[in-house]
Amino acid sequence: MVRPRVLQVGMDPDVIDFSPWPGQSAETLRVRLRNAEDDLRTAGLEVTTCLLTDDADAAETAVRQALAGQRFDVVEIGSGLRTSHDYTLIFERVVNTVRECQPGLRLCFNDSPESTLDAVRRGLRRRPRGS
Repeated sequence: MVRPRVLQVGMDPDVIDFSPWPGQSAETLRVRLRNAEDDLRTAGLEVTTCLLTDDADAAETAVRQALAGQRFDVVEIGSGLRTSHDYTLIFERVVNTVRECQPGLRLCFNDSPESTLDAVRRGLRRRPRGS
């Protein structure tokens, strides 16, 4: 049986400014991300993680490399990348790179590491014919 393949894309915790979130740190985020990845693997999914720096060119290159020579069923883009004004350009480049490298690849979006499995499950659902 072929396991669905998930590419997780998000910001590297080391580049995030956590000052707006008291009590949160790179290490606590790393633990939450590891737990989310463990949940995906436990659910029978094959997971590749792509953590990005805050440099748009380097981020695009990292996503291209992650997609090169591999087929994925869904790409999950983390909320930290999508919701921070600081990363709008990186988010835009990530989406366009995914569309260019693997046209038709489904995208899904979490609102925290804890909602990743639900987001991926939504992303893996196929649309009914004619939709």
